Amino acid sequence: MVLRLIKESVAFAFSQLQGDKFRTFLSLFGVSIGIFSIVAIFTAIDALQENVRRGFDTVGSDIVQVSRWPMMGEDEEGNADITQEFKWWEYMRRPNTSYEDYRFLSANSTLGENISFSIFSNQTARYGRRSVANASVGCITRNFNSIMKFEVAKGRYFTPDEDSKGTAVAVIGHEMAASLFEDEEPVGKRLKVGTTTATVIGVIEKQGESMVSMGDLDYNIFVPLNFGRYMVNPRWADNSIYARPKAGVAQQELVDELRMLMRAHRRLAPGQKNNFSISTMGFIMESVQQVFSMINAVGWVIAGFSLLIGGFGIANIMFVSVKERTNIIGIQKALGAKKYVIMLQFLVEAAALAVAGGIIGILLVLLGVLLIPETESFTLTLSAANILYGVMIASVIGLLAGLIPAWSAASLNPVDAINSK
Repeated sequence: MVLRLIKESVAFAFSQLQGDKFRTFLSLFGVSIGIFSIVAIFTAIDALQENVRRGFDTVGSDIVQVSRWPMMGEDEEGNADITQEFKWWEYMRRPNTSYEDYRFLSANSTLGENISFSIFSNQTARYGRRSVANASVGCITRNFNSIMKFEVAKGRYFTPDEDSKGTAVAVIGHEMAASLFEDEEPVGKRLKVGTTTATVIGVIEKQGESMVSMGDLDYNIFVPLNFGRYMVNPRWADNSIYARPKAGVAQQELVDELRMLMRAHRRLAPGQKNNFSISTMGFIMESVQQVFSMINAVGWVIAGFSLLIGGFGIANIMFVSVKERTNIIGIQKALGAKKYVIMLQFLVEAAALAVAGGIIGILLVLLGVLLIPETESFTLTLSAANILYGVMIASVIGLLAGLIPAWSAASLNPVDAINSK
């Protein structure tokens, strides 16, 4: 009996919607824009989060970096704080992170593993007549690939002997190989980097772009530290020490140990400010998530206004519909129709309006996803979860907007309703 009543209510509601197409269009418009805004924001945030996740898969969220420059502003105690001003004029007066700092931390740290050192600078790379200006050259210790987690697609990585002796060899990024060698096989070729020459022994697997990657690996050239550090001007280089905590060691414990060791090595007195920065990838991830949350909240506010307007539009249309059908409602009640049956008719009509508007909004998002070209770093995908969220939100808006008109219709006196003009 209940199912039959619901079926009749749905059929009646849709017949009313088809009767006045212009009124139906006005009701759909506000909801469509609101659902479009919400689903579009969800879809964009999903794409950004996937990009960030891919970047952290390469770097690792447990990595600790010791450097002259922080990744963001710092508080008075030297802790990273996204709300603090980035005081570059103070950071630039700090001494650069040195090879001696790296050796001291490697020898004395008991909580860190895979401690590595890198010096990055921009050099001109040449092969034959082809060249790349301002190529990112990384002079690295051999265990640096345990920090960045990259794989060598062609050739091989540095051997321990090449690392310790500083052999003139290089491992280059996928795009760097394509720019300098085009269709030639790069492995075994002699590559000029700055004023020195190195033999290419490997090409890194293509990485793609990410918002949080520490340098674009596809365009990098890596050489052993003991070969490259003498050809770089330390004043203009970007030096960093990286470490990850040993199994069972909390990241903060490693941060505290590295801070203590660096202060001891640089002979900083108690109360004297740190002249170095320690950053964690985990904090960067949390900061990025905060940004996403803010974007999400702003999106909800913007879309909320559209949904509010759409909801009021549906409510007004439903009040007009109640007025137009007052005689019919009176006859239904006189024939014994229960209150919930009358309410169900109008609630179904309001929900149908909202869901139809929501589906239009979702289709608009889908159209945008299909029209926006894909890139390696940013790919939009309309997920089933976001579609479900859009439909559910539209349904709730429709039910809320139709509740008061439905209640007013169900509360009409049968005699007054039949005699109304």
